[in-house]
Amino acid sequence: MTEALHDEDGSRRAGRDADMPQRQQTVDARTISAAALRLFAERGYRATTMSDIGAAIGIRGPSLYRHVSSKQVLLGEIMVETMRALIADQQAALDAGGDVSVQLRRIVEAHVRYHAAHREQAFVGNREIENLEQPYRDQVLRLRQTYERGLRTVIERGCAEGDFTVVEPRLASYAILDMGMGVSAWFRPDGPHGAEQIAYTYADYAIRMLTGRWPGDATFADA
Repeated sequence: MTEALHDEDGSRRAGRDADMPQRQQTVDARTISAAALRLFAERGYRATTMSDIGAAIGIRGPSLYRHVSSKQVLLGEIMVETMRALIADQQAALDAGGDVSVQLRRIVEAHVRYHAAHREQAFVGNREIENLEQPYRDQVLRLRQTYERGLRTVIERGCAEGDFTVVEPRLASYAILDMGMGVSAWFRPDGPHGAEQIAYTYADYAIRMLTGRWPGDATFADA
């Protein structure tokens, strides 16, 4: 019964949608995702409707279902893409080489830069996990574990090599990640501190946390 009503409604609207400007008809997945992300960040997932997302890109709500099956799919793909981007940045930092302290610095800087540059993704990713359903929820949680483990492995190696002195590498990784995630809440591109400066300073804080000493400029000048 419900499906029949939806089909009838969709066919009634099809003619009117065809009369809309061409700009409104040429939408792609990235455009829809960007609109959903913005609205999820501004209003929250529950307060955002498919009609809201459609209106943001100039198409009616029923027409949006031709491009994406549900609001939940949009949230899930946004959060999965966010975690994959973070993991890719972390892996690039590791692949760049260097000793354990240099690798740690690069990982922290990449983490902070991402959260400064992608504040909406970070905000939605942190706030909306409770609204994420299966199978996306488990997928995102696994990706989060992978990301945390990447940092923790470097900390554990630093402890084994005598460079770091923390007793609980897992707690240290949580603290460093949480410190960087907080940047998304207050950073502004026109603020007094640029993203690169913040990333470098936060990496200094992380090194100090792990070693108990402040890194000297000469030691980390090329990091």
